[in-house]
Parts: sequence; C-alpha cells; structure tokens
Amino acid sequence: MKRREFIAGLSGAVAWPLVARAQSATTPRLGYVWIGARGTDANVAGLRQGLLDKGYVIGRDFVIEERYADGHPEQVSALIDELLALNIDILLTPGTPITLAAKRATSKVPIICVTGDPIGAGLVTDPSRPGGNVTGLWLFSSDFSATWLELLQEAVPNLHRVAVLWNRENRLITKEIADLRQAAGYLKLDLTLFSTTPADAEGNLAAIANAGFGGLVVTTDYSLEPLTPRIIAFAAERHLPTIYPFGAAVQQGGLISYSADFFAIWRRVAGYVDQILKGARAADLPIEQATDLSLKINLKTAKEIGLALPPTLLARADEVIE
Repeated sequence: MKRREFIAGLSGAVAWPLVARAQSATTPRLGYVWIGARGTDANVAGLRQGLLDKGYVIGRDFVIEERYADGHPEQVSALIDELLALNIDILLTPGTPITLAAKRATSKVPIICVTGDPIGAGLVTDPSRPGGNVTGLWLFSSDFSATWLELLQEAVPNLHRVAVLWNRENRLITKEIADLRQAAGYLKLDLTLFSTTPADAEGNLAAIANAGFGGLVVTTDYSLEPLTPRIIAFAAERHLPTIYPFGAAVQQGGLISYSADFFAIWRRVAGYVDQILKGARAADLPIEQATDLSLKINLKTAKEIGLALPPTLLARADEVIE
C-alpha cells in the first residue's frame, strides 16, 4: 500500500511567462549532476513536479540538462565543466561533495544545493545570508540517523550487534556517526564501523558476512549510494536486515529506509529555481532547513529473509511495498 502518491507527469500544465532576464534571451537551461545512475534518485522527479506546480512547462519555459556519474565520483568535476560549457543558467547539486565541486568550478552561475552541512563544508558562513552563488536546502541528516537503530531494533527481535557502513574520508559524516554511537549506548547495541569506498566495498562486505552481525546500517555518504544494488544483493544473500538512507533502496529490494523525502525536498527546490529565473540572486536567498522525512518498508523483502515485522512498525510507514 502507498500512503503518498504523486503525479510526475508534466503534460497539460499552464505556464507562467518568465520575466525577461539579462543573462539570457533563450530558453533557460538548468544543469543537474548526480553521482549515481539515471533513475536511481527521486530528485529530478520532485523538481519537475515542483516546477509544474508553479506553472512551468518543461521544454517550453526551460530545459534540464542532466548528467550522471554512474557511480564514479571522480567524473563529477568533468560533468560540471560540461554543463558550464553549455552556458547553463542554474546548477542543481545534490549532496555536499557535488556542491563543493560546483563551487570550485564557478563563482558566477547560481548553485542550488541540498546539503548536510553548508557551514561545516565551507559553502557559506551564514545560511540566512549566503552572500555568494550558493543557496538551497539544509538537510539535518544527523538529527534522524539515531532513529535508524531504533527502527532496526524494533524490526529485529533480540538485536545485539550492528555493522555500519560509512566513509571516514567524509568529515561531514562525523556527527552522524556520533549520534549513532550515542543511540547504540542507550539501546544497548554493539556497533562496529566499516569505513567503505567503492574500491574496498567487497572486502568490507566479506568481513561483515563472517562476523555474525544481526543488522546493518548504511550512512548518508553519497559515495555509498552507487553501491546500493550490491549492498541489497549482499543483504538478501545473508538474510541480513539492513536500513538505508536512500528511499530508492526500498524500491530496489532493500528492507527499510528512513531518510529525507527527497521527492518532497526537491519539489521545494523548485521554489528557488522560480525565484532565480525571475531575477532573484542566490546570495539573497536564505538556505532553509529541510525536515521532510519518510519511512519506507519492503514487506516482500522481509518475508524473503524470514523476518516478521511487527504491525506497529508497518503502521508507521509512509510506504509499504507488498
């Protein structure tokens, strides 16, 4: 069953005429870069729906130039350069690493981001008055990361030992790990961290497989997102209950995700696009907190790994795949 339905089509919309802009006399171009593969995130769908809500028609009022790194983060900078060469009007960046790469590449093109910590990452000094070319939404991922352990403990009877996949090279995940450690303390769970990158993922998964863990947590580091299909397959093989920070994981066969509702968040990003297309400057648009959260459960996966989820947990879910 689904508690939230959305309309992603864009046909039949009534467009608002765009205000004349000095930057370009042609149809505005929006550039979007994602570290994963096309179709593995809900960002662009949410953005399009948000623009539809505001009366825009894709192809007539603007075009979106999408670029995907297909799990190769080292390609992100080149993809950003490719978009800038097209003279895009706005650059849309999900995640701190992509936003930092975009900021290094341009100080002129407005950047609208969704990031975990714009201050800690050095993107801005004052979110209420960004002052540069970066604005967008601030995702407080560490504020809900502790809930991953609570959900996992509710789903798995007699849970004791939990493995955590993270990337120690991403200093912005530090707060997330600190919250996980604190939650593990009051939940009386034994937490073991595995610092993982795409290059050493198989070795870490093998270590987890041989250590008798009762559950697995995947953190929000964007370099882990392209590994999601492999982690899902591994969890299925090992009958290991796993919780993910990306909602798309449940659609792909993951057990549980609890994360920001990226469709809803990028629907809000459309408001920033609208303002900039009408002449606002990124420097004057405050970076706002994103609080949209979503719990998704794949009941089919639960049955396949022999896990009977409590009705109370299922009742809390925003979406259950049967």
